[in-house]
Amino acid sequence: MAQQTVTVEPSDPSGMPSSVRIRTPARIRAMRVSGRVLTYVVLWLGSFVYAIPFLWMVRTSFMRLDKLFEEPPQIWPDPWIWQNYIDMWETGPFANWIVNSLILVALGMFGQTFISIFVAYGFARTQFPGRNQLFVLILATLMLPGHVTIVPKFIMFRTVGLLDSLWPVALPDLWGQAFYIFILRQFFLTLPVELDEAAEIDGANLLQVLFRVVIPLSKPAIATVAVFNFINKWNEFFEPFVFIQTPEKLTLAVGIRWFRTQYGTEFQMLMAASIVSVAPIVIVFFFAQKQFVRGIALTGIKS
Repeated sequence: MAQQTVTVEPSDPSGMPSSVRIRTPARIRAMRVSGRVLTYVVLWLGSFVYAIPFLWMVRTSFMRLDKLFEEPPQIWPDPWIWQNYIDMWETGPFANWIVNSLILVALGMFGQTFISIFVAYGFARTQFPGRNQLFVLILATLMLPGHVTIVPKFIMFRTVGLLDSLWPVALPDLWGQAFYIFILRQFFLTLPVELDEAAEIDGANLLQVLFRVVIPLSKPAIATVAVFNFINKWNEFFEPFVFIQTPEKLTLAVGIRWFRTQYGTEFQMLMAASIVSVAPIVIVFFFAQKQFVRGIALTGIKS
């Protein structure tokens, strides 16, 4: 016999219940399904609203220039002009810009991810005098805007003759980053110390514990840091704009601005260039979203 849930409404002054509503398991399941469907509908609508600018950019990149200002506007390109991407590629050194951006991403991911792992592991698993004070000092650097240090950095790199190259942008990234150190350190603190002790009993040293125990268990947090790093380095604009002057040495983010100054009225090619810039971020997040979301969910705030 199916179980039933009885809900009694508030009683009247005489003490008798005014109504009795019986909820069967089928009705409970129907309410759960309807609630889930409503949640998905709201999420889909919200996602579509946020995706409208991106979809409009894609639509513009495949249209003719004379079709962009028609009234009423076309929702879909008719016809689809793939030549816009070819023309865009031929009017600027996009290959150089992409290579330069990939170099900065590779160096940044090595420095700000790999080096941050070592620093975070030291703060999470080793004891030394002034550890907590030094960690607070590292976190304090997050409150220092990058614009404050740009003038001293410019003077320093000009003195050593490294201006108009990728080095002024790449070198500071080879020593880790405070925000990534914080994320990794907090995650390492959530791992049981008994795992380290068991490995040490088997003869493992600190580096072996890091590479054989801690890193394999920290893939979600490391993936989160790597995705953050990729997005930040790929989209970095301010420092390459300050340190690099030669068009062929620019990164893609700054190169698109140079492209806009040269071909600002060619909106269809400008949107095609923007699609080329955004596509790698979408692809990386698509393949890394599982680890990324898991890393965000599992990164603790243990002190």
